[in-house]
Amino acid sequence: MLEKYQINELRKEEAWRLFRIIGDFVDGFDVMPQYVPAVTIFGSARVKEGDKYYEDARKLAYKLAKKGFSIVTGGGPGIMEAGNRGAYEAGGNSIGLNIDIPLEQIANKYAKVQLNFRYFFTRKVMLVKYATAYVLFPGGYGTLDELTETLVLIQTKKLRPFPVILYGSEYWNGLYKWLKEQVLARGYIDKEDINLFQICDDIDEIITIITDFYAQNEEDIIPEL
Repeated sequence: MLEKYQINELRKEEAWRLFRIIGDFVDGFDVMPQYVPAVTIFGSARVKEGDKYYEDARKLAYKLAKKGFSIVTGGGPGIMEAGNRGAYEAGGNSIGLNIDIPLEQIANKYAKVQLNFRYFFTRKVMLVKYATAYVLFPGGYGTLDELTETLVLIQTKKLRPFPVILYGSEYWNGLYKWLKEQVLARGYIDKEDINLFQICDDIDEIITIITDFYAQNEEDIIPEL
C-alpha cells in the first residue's frame, strides 16, 4: 500500500506533466500558423542519403517548397531529413517537429524552424492540424501509426478530408490488398473508407493532387481539432 507522502509525490508529478503538455501545445499553436499552407512528409528514420526514397522525398519537398508550401516533418533523420533538406535547398520553409526518444531521433540540420516536443500526442496534433496534405513514404511502426491515426480522424469526421498519399506502390500495395481483402471484406470498414488514401508512384502527380486540392480549399485549409 502506498504511503501518504508517495501519493502526494505522484500527484505533484502529474500536475507538472499537465503543465508540460500545455507547454507543448502553446509552442506549436504559437509557431505553426505562420507556415500555412504546409505539407507534412512522413517516412522511415532509417533511410540513408542515396536511397531511392530519400532522394524522392528530397525532390518532392524541393518542388513543393518552390510552389510556396512549407514542408513539415518529424524533424529527425531519414525521410524526415530528406523532406527538410529539399525545402531548405529550395529556399522554402523547412520545419521539424522533433521529439525526444531513446533511439534514432536526432534533429536534422535542415529544419530551419525546430520545435521540440515531450509527448507524441501533442506533436501529432501539430503535424496534422496545419497540413494541407500528408505524403507518407515507406516506413515502420511510426509511419503506420501516423497513417492509421490520420485515417481514423478523417473516417470519424474529426478532421476534414485532405489528400493522404502513400508514395511507392511496391511498398504500400500489400497494405491496400490486406485492407481490401480482410478489413473491408469483413465489414470492419465501409467501402468509402478504402478511398481515404491513395497510392502514387509519380512525384509530379503528387504535386498536382496537392496544388489542386489547395486551390479548391484555400479559405478553409486549417482543420478543427
